[in-house]
Amino acid sequence: MWEARAREGRGPGLLAWARAQGLDAAPLRRETFTAPQDRVLVLTWWEGEPDGDYPELPEPPEDLVTRAVHRWRFSSVGVEGTRTGA
Repeated sequence: MWEARAREGRGPGLLAWARAQGLDAAPLRRETFTAPQDRVLVLTWWEGEPDGDYPELPEPPEDLVTRAVHRWRFSSVGVEGTRTGA
């Protein structure tokens, strides 16, 4: 999980920057979110152990963010509420 908070008014720029960042390898899934206070969150799913050597999004340019990026790794323990039909 990669999370950054944009400087005031720079949320759209941070979002565009994050979405444009490629990774050295393709994750199983990559999902990008926005949140209040111009936060951008990128979740990537990888096959293997959470402490594996997976590519990470870099630090954004300083003029886009208010602080260093937060990064966490998690292991799935289950999926609930998944719909399979319309």
